[in-house]
Amino acid sequence: MPLRSSRPISQDWEPVVVRKSKPKAQELRDPKVVNQALRSGVEVQTVKKTDAGLNKKVVAPVVNARKLDEAAEPSTFDRVSTEVKQAIQKARLAKKLSQAELAKQINEKASVVQEYESGKAVPNQNVLAKLEKVLGVKLRGKIVNK
Repeated sequence: MPLRSSRPISQDWEPVVVRKSKPKAQELRDPKVVNQALRSGVEVQTVKKTDAGLNKKVVAPVVNARKLDEAAEPSTFDRVSTEVKQAIQKARLAKKLSQAELAKQINEKASVVQEYESGKAVPNQNVLAKLEKVLGVKLRGKIVNK
């Protein structure tokens, strides 16, 4: 049999308050809940969003990206002049070198020499200095060739 304590049995008569949890925001937007609140006379706050349904945050002036690029950087770079490309070709042929042999001597790819001789290359001072040294001609400055 269970043992009973010798203390007198007493009840706690303090009130206990049970509160409902606050309704979530999604529940407050539910049309059924809004209509029920309107019918019961509760004040309902409505807010109209000005940019509803638009995917715009800030209206900025349209700027053409190409115009910005052209303003910041030149649209075309200077290419090797005809005097320089002819001087390279004449000096290479005078030394009886192929483009590949010349490229090997200046430690560059054969395509670099080909671009310089065709006039498609953007002049690089280091490459021009190597070509001057190997070919023995002046390629930089105002007076080109010997």
